[in-house]
Amino acid sequence: MTDQASSSDTRVVAPGRPGVFDIVVALFCGLLLISNVAATKPIQFGGEVQFGGVQILPVITDGGAFLFPLTYILGDVLAEVYGLKKARRAIVLGFVLTAVMSLCFLVVGAAPPAASWPNQEAWSTVLGFVWRISLASLLGYLAGQLLNAWVLVRVKRLTQGRALWVRLIGSTVVGEFADTLIFCTVAFAGVLTTAELLNYTVTGFGYKVLIEILLLPVTYRVIKAVRRREGLPDPADRPA
Repeated sequence: MTDQASSSDTRVVAPGRPGVFDIVVALFCGLLLISNVAATKPIQFGGEVQFGGVQILPVITDGGAFLFPLTYILGDVLAEVYGLKKARRAIVLGFVLTAVMSLCFLVVGAAPPAASWPNQEAWSTVLGFVWRISLASLLGYLAGQLLNAWVLVRVKRLTQGRALWVRLIGSTVVGEFADTLIFCTVAFAGVLTTAELLNYTVTGFGYKVLIEILLLPVTYRVIKAVRRREGLPDPADRPA
């Protein structure tokens, strides 16, 4: 199977119908930015429970857990439909926008507040932490998304475009492991206790992979719809 079959960037869009690459990229970047802000709030579910000396509750995560897994689904769509080159382009764009957001919050936080505005401390408490969340997210996101895209395209070549579920789950496991480990360590080392940090990391990784598995039917339909919109054949439909 040639690279063109798996990751060509020369597309023939269905006549009279615009492509949706820009929409997918916009959603990808928008969800990333929202998740970065939401991730400033740690969230805890359940009281303290231990089993065999291992703390299994409470479950600790953050507000980014609600939307961030969707960025990996969209990352899968980008790599699967548009190829590694365009997926990397979207990933770098998301990286730049997150960096700009982080810098903006730093500058706004450092600027003197108006005399009539009493919320400077609240701003600094919540959004002043975004720089660390954003740094953690930038490092984890870049490593995780690039690995996710590379593994997906690599497995696609090895399987000649078949067994989509294998590359979707496999790429997520590799990408989310790198992303979660880097993000949790950079964002919350020294903020959470060692037990909380371990709980947070394991819970976050397991949750994101579980979401990917549960949403596989949705991912399949989105990939199929985007392929159809772009006028692209499904590689799995080719004769063996």
